Amino acid sequence: MKQGKLLDSFAVIAYLSKESGYEKVREALAHAQSTGGKVLMNDVNVGEVYYILARKRGFESAEYFIATILPSLPIRTIPNTLEDVVSAAKIKAQYPLSYADCFAVDTARRHSAGILTGDPEFKKVGHLVEICWINK
Repeated sequence: MKQGKLLDSFAVIAYLSKESGYEKVREALAHAQSTGGKVLMNDVNVGEVYYILARKRGFESAEYFIATILPSLPIRTIPNTLEDVVSAAKIKAQYPLSYADCFAVDTARRHSAGILTGDPEFKKVGHLVEICWINK
């Protein structure tokens, strides 16, 4: 079992919209809050949440997420170096995942975290990282 959790955009959108599986995301965030821990999220995946919210709800909602919601949650955002970008690109070259999902996989591997998601694309890389399904 991995020590920490990492959120992808699927999990965050489920949490924000109270879609199927949001309770598992809420539990992971509450656990981190109560223990003083952090749930991880790559900056690229934060950007992905931003553009999904902007498309679905408008830029005001996306800005509210960045300025108010994200800082209020026990989430540690992980920036990327050129080495990280290339590592994610190598994953993309080998597996049929979105590029943003490759950043989640790479970050989870580097930080020994399980990816909290409901996105079925991650079934393709379950041998690389632990996948913690929110909708099971």
